[in-house]
Amino acid sequence: MKRILLIALIVGASIQHNTLKAQTTEGLNFAKLDASPMDLAIYKNADNKVVARVIYSRPQKRNREIFGKLVPYGEVWRTGANESTELTLYKDMMVAGVKVNAGTYTMYSIPEENEWTVILNNSTFTWGAYEYTDKQDIVRIKVPVKKSPTSIESFSIAFVAKEDGADLLMGWDDRYVEVPFKTVIK
Repeated sequence: MKRILLIALIVGASIQHNTLKAQTTEGLNFAKLDASPMDLAIYKNADNKVVARVIYSRPQKRNREIFGKLVPYGEVWRTGANESTELTLYKDMMVAGVKVNAGTYTMYSIPEENEWTVILNNSTFTWGAYEYTDKQDIVRIKVPVKKSPTSIESFSIAFVAKEDGADLLMGWDDRYVEVPFKTVIK
């Protein structure tokens, strides 16, 4: 009886060891890294409270001509890759003189050589700009294109805090734009 119990214990341990070994040598079945991985940018106020958040995908330059070619001039762009870029405001903000209420919006843009039109739109959870309609626009702002001092390989978004709010920077390749978000004074 002891011998049968000992054999069963050894067989059970061997099976468990082989299962663990298979998981470590073959790896787990996680998805590969997306070609345009998701990222986020957060703006916090002086009290360290989150005021705004952007969730977006980061396409790569990969020696391609970006603006005017991959991202055509004069056409609505999802402002990134994959799903449309999502902006969540946790407090009311002013954009282009328009009060934008706290909430979640899709951020589209229309790049041109010297300026971009940046659009906040009520349609959310969209893929690309295929479902875009200007009937859902909350605000549009034209911002000048600036030359980047260095090449930007991955499309990038960041907030830069200002005394009266924050600028949302969006850059890729050799250029970037700044979109001013102002604090609503009550």
